[in-house]
Amino acid sequence: MLYENIPGVPDFACAEYAPKKNAYCLLIPVINENGRVASQLEKARNLKVSELADIVVCDGGSIDGSVEDGIMAPLGVNAKLVKLGAGRLGAQLRMGFWWALTRGYEGVVTADGNDKDGMEAVGRFTECLSIGYDFVQGSRFIKGGLAKNTPPLRHLAIKLIHAPLISLAAGKRYTDTTNAFRAYSRAYLTHPDVIPFREVFGSYELLAYLSAKADRLGLRTCEVPVARVYPKKGGVPTKISFFSGNFELIRILINNLRGKYDA
Repeated sequence: MLYENIPGVPDFACAEYAPKKNAYCLLIPVINENGRVASQLEKARNLKVSELADIVVCDGGSIDGSVEDGIMAPLGVNAKLVKLGAGRLGAQLRMGFWWALTRGYEGVVTADGNDKDGMEAVGRFTECLSIGYDFVQGSRFIKGGLAKNTPPLRHLAIKLIHAPLISLAAGKRYTDTTNAFRAYSRAYLTHPDVIPFREVFGSYELLAYLSAKADRLGLRTCEVPVARVYPKKGGVPTKISFFSGNFELIRILINNLRGKYDA
């Protein structure tokens, strides 16, 4: 099915492999993740994640064959959304959020599609949503979490720059703010002061904005322990370039602190 001309949402196509089964969905943004997303989905299938949340892949336009229907459906994916319009991660998330809300989910869990996130934590997010939390941040740095093979420079950047700036914007201390393994309630995403479906959220702005906005609105928030494991060898699975990407992130963090993304 094709979705077009929705305000604040990129045009996208949707392939539904199964009907809605759960109150929550797990959105996994991907683009050209090769075998990593299949490995992650296989782990999710073995852990029976689909019994807790419908798995929805949000593809940004992969051309490597990693999200073909013949791969996705057997791995337990409930639906696949393929972004056709402009934008990067923020556009993929807006696409996924809009579709999830339209389909009637009570909350959304998100995870990267590069096989770094421990899928066993999905149940912690859905449990928090079920008892009334509006924003749940996954953290490898709190008790019960696991940080393995994290690049030293990235570890320092999280601890010394990213987490302090997000915490300052939120008015609450967070420990692992670059981690996209998190959850949002329906009430949060539809709050009249949030309005996530805006073109300004093209890349990483939406992640920063939603990390801080819930606390500023007085909504219920918390952190839960998660595992984040980088491969021992090879390149770091990330879409953020070392210089331009990190400069953009710092710019976004400062803008977020200044309230530039507030509706």
